[in-house]
Amino acid sequence: MNETEKRIIELTELLNYHNHKYYVDDAPEISDFEFDALLAELEKLENEHPEYKRANSPTSRVGGEAVKNFGEVRHEVPMLSQQKAFSFSELVDFDKRVKAVIPNAKYVVEQKIDGLSVSLEYTDGEFTRGSTRGDGITGEDVTENVKTIKTVPLSLKDKIPFLEVRGEVFISHDDFEKINAYLENAEQPLFANPRNAAAGSLRQLDSKITAKRNLDIFVFNIQQIRGADIKTHTEGLDFLRRQGFKTILDKKEYSTIEQAYERIKEIGEERGELGFDIDGAVIKVNDIESREILGNTAKFPRWSIAYKYPAERQTTVIRDIKVQVGRTGVVTPLAILDTVRIAGSNVSRATLHNMDYIREKDIRIGDTVVIEKAGDIIPAVVEVITEERSGNEREFNMPENCLECGAPIVREEGEAAYRCTGVNCPAQRMRNIIHFVSRNAMDIDGLGPSIIEQMLDRGMIETAADLYYLKAEDIAVMDKLGDKSAQNLINALEKSKTNPLYRLINAFGIRHIGEKAAKILSARYKTLDALRLASVDELTDIADIGAKMAGSIVDFFSLEQTKEFIEKLEAAGVNCEDDSAETFVDNRFEGKTFVLTGTLGKYKRSEAGRIIESFGGKTSSSVSKKTDYVLAGSEAGSKLDKANSLGITVISETDFEEMIK
Repeated sequence: MNETEKRIIELTELLNYHNHKYYVDDAPEISDFEFDALLAELEKLENEHPEYKRANSPTSRVGGEAVKNFGEVRHEVPMLSQQKAFSFSELVDFDKRVKAVIPNAKYVVEQKIDGLSVSLEYTDGEFTRGSTRGDGITGEDVTENVKTIKTVPLSLKDKIPFLEVRGEVFISHDDFEKINAYLENAEQPLFANPRNAAAGSLRQLDSKITAKRNLDIFVFNIQQIRGADIKTHTEGLDFLRRQGFKTILDKKEYSTIEQAYERIKEIGEERGELGFDIDGAVIKVNDIESREILGNTAKFPRWSIAYKYPAERQTTVIRDIKVQVGRTGVVTPLAILDTVRIAGSNVSRATLHNMDYIREKDIRIGDTVVIEKAGDIIPAVVEVITEERSGNEREFNMPENCLECGAPIVREEGEAAYRCTGVNCPAQRMRNIIHFVSRNAMDIDGLGPSIIEQMLDRGMIETAADLYYLKAEDIAVMDKLGDKSAQNLINALEKSKTNPLYRLINAFGIRHIGEKAAKILSARYKTLDALRLASVDELTDIADIGAKMAGSIVDFFSLEQTKEFIEKLEAAGVNCEDDSAETFVDNRFEGKTFVLTGTLGKYKRSEAGRIIESFGGKTSSSVSKKTDYVLAGSEAGSKLDKANSLGITVISETDFEEMIK
């Protein structure tokens, strides 16, 4: 064995050890910077000598090549679901069934993680396959994606011949919020809840995307094992923890169902403080041999049952209604409540969703209401107890201006949400800056969300314009950065100053304005100053710029915040002009010939003709086989008749307006 191979083995083992200390034991022994340096060294050696790369290399955590589809996996041990109980009496019935067969049965109780169930297989101590539960009999092979989960050991401590375990993949509340913030910034659909996020992330065809989602896992059962003799469930979980798995281990045994139920109630009180979602608690017979005697039905084991917590409700009083500005500018009304305890935590506020929700339920300040917390982080008001009204209750109206920055709050037609229009609104800073530096905007390489968050926390920046006033020595002292990384970031910022104007327009994050519209506006106006002076009527005359888009542009540039923001960018030397010789040309009618006949209601024929020509089309005074369209107004005569006889497409003025939108 040569020195290179030895070093690769050494680094692999060292990094896997520190991964486990950080993600499983929550007891890191080295800094992130030191870890990243070791990982970079290993990646370099593996790229130069791929023949020495180990199967359990931590570089697998970043994902590999995308697959076209997932292969099927037939589960040798079926991954059954759980029978469910919603009351103590149902638990008593379960206990009677168990004790009729195993009179001395003892139970363990665990949190029921709300995620996606998976199987992990190991041969001779090495991870070989990961699969989803699927229908319980057949799942999907998601091995490459499972490798990216840092709490999944790629090698076990003991090289046992074979082990299959079952676990639940989930996403923490914090990471769920980060994922949805990223999706919002990218204008992609959001995940409804952490469970959907976990399921969608694990089933990504591109494992590199999965790696970025920071999935986690708790392992809760041994499905198969060869090479070790496990007598009880608690003994099995102890064994799994020693092998490197992350488990939820409650070592207590309960002889009676009453004792087990007390623990279930304790878990119910704790769930609001966990940082991840649970949707119940599971009671299991602890002894493995007793489980085998009890057996399974076609759907679920007879030796376990899941208790599902009801959505908890409490009655309280709304003392005030305030608004909160979210990362995308959406203004959400929140009820300020008399504090009540619900789902294990004290609650003094609840979401009211939007103004339509408030009006529909006739929610007023001073009302006695019912609030509910069903797995959500913030409870919701679900009912008004109108018979408790005294007559002193007050209706709530949305403020006209943002309380964070003073910018107007608007509600666009067809939308339920109200939005703050402020470019420098403190509540939106993180999202706005992430968009500003993104690839399709100013494309500032190396400036990710974690660095931006640090800069905001340290008070180094308030808006994206402040980025251009940073110095390398200020950046170098930040976590995970050094002199070289800091200088690279300064270089990227300098480079972005020369970007085409359309990138800057896109970077502003003007509502309804994306990259395509930014290119159109840049080519049409050539300078940012000219665009700032454009009116709604002028903008709507441009092809592909509708009334909503035009209104957003004018509103954005009318704000004092925007003026200050642009002045700061200009002073830093950011390009605000389109110096290309090209102009944006929309040739949608190129190669098409129109004939106009009859009287049009909105346009003169000459005006319609100029519009057609501006789109690259031609007009003719006579109908022939070469005519593509006949635009026919009222009292159209022989030209319309000839068009019909030749099978030429005849369009109305309404059709024409649709074509030129």
